Amino acid sequence: MSEERNNLYPVFLKVEKLEILIVGGGFVAEEKLTFLLKSSPATKVTMVSPMFREGTVELAKKGAVTLIEDSYKTSYLKGKHMVIVTTDKPAVNIQVYMDCREQQKLVNVADNPPYCDFYMGGIVTKGNVKIAISTNGKSPTTAKRLRQFFEEVIPDKIDDLVKNLNDYRNIIKGNFEQKVEQLNEFTKSLVEKQE
Repeated sequence: MSEERNNLYPVFLKVEKLEILIVGGGFVAEEKLTFLLKSSPATKVTMVSPMFREGTVELAKKGAVTLIEDSYKTSYLKGKHMVIVTTDKPAVNIQVYMDCREQQKLVNVADNPPYCDFYMGGIVTKGNVKIAISTNGKSPTTAKRLRQFFEEVIPDKIDDLVKNLNDYRNIIKGNFEQKVEQLNEFTKSLVEKQE
């Protein structure tokens, strides 16, 4: 029996430069919107749903979020780069997925891995340091627990280290390879076990 593996390729998107559509207005839609805005408050999001939770309406006022009270129509995909589908109607979710495939748009149907081009994993952010956690769509709960663990163990001062290393990198002399070697030597103590 061959060992299963995670073949996902992690990327960090500059979502403030993208147009994002969320189809749905319930709890899951609000959760997805919350995490998008937490990562990048300037994210441009359009949400389409016959109704929206009160919390979603309040959240939308704090960001660049457009709420459209309507049922999904293919025309809402126009100009969008990425689509997140969160309705409790499987037929609607699959229709949005098929429309996105036809128009070559990235799509995530929440809690339905076969209908996802990407997953929204657990995210840990400490200043400039960001860690994304994926369980290959198998266990969002595990990703959540790992996120909580890393939030606890990564010190808040990690951002100071990153800024100092960036300053140091800018003053190092030599070619790219020499700079990498010096930075590797300088940061080796971060991963060496203390005895």
